[in-house]
Amino acid sequence: MTEMFQPIVVYVDADACPVKPEIYRVAERHGVNVFVVSNAFLQVPQNPLIERVVVSSGFDAADDWIAERARRGAIVITADIPLASRCVKAGAEVIGPTGKPFTEASVGMALATRNLMEDLRAMGEVTGGPKPFSQKDRSAFLSALDVAINRLKRAGFVSGAP
Repeated sequence: MTEMFQPIVVYVDADACPVKPEIYRVAERHGVNVFVVSNAFLQVPQNPLIERVVVSSGFDAADDWIAERARRGAIVITADIPLASRCVKAGAEVIGPTGKPFTEASVGMALATRNLMEDLRAMGEVTGGPKPFSQKDRSAFLSALDVAINRLKRAGFVSGAP
């Protein structure tokens, strides 16, 4: 199958994803397949476009499953910066749950910041976590996902089952 007629697919790093209901709504509206990937059983809507994938509980098993399938025409939803980096390198569109896209230009800085914050937390310099997820984040995510799907459609990718 040539790249131009490959289906758009959405891979969700689902264990801690706060925007799963929004992903399901947008996917249904656009007719794109969604793979909800987690280490444990999660409820997903009864919809032929949405498939639950439960991977082993091994370290990074869900990330590895997603990264192995990431490609141009795929959209990956994750807050995991190392996974985002792997998927961007594979050509996928990557969006964080707050609507922030990860790109070749931004993922390196995001990795460096993540590593710095991890070191500061280990030294006890930083004790707080990320700010609470807001309605504004949810709205920005919906917009970013819609834009990504429309951009892929304009590039010749199609809706429908792989």
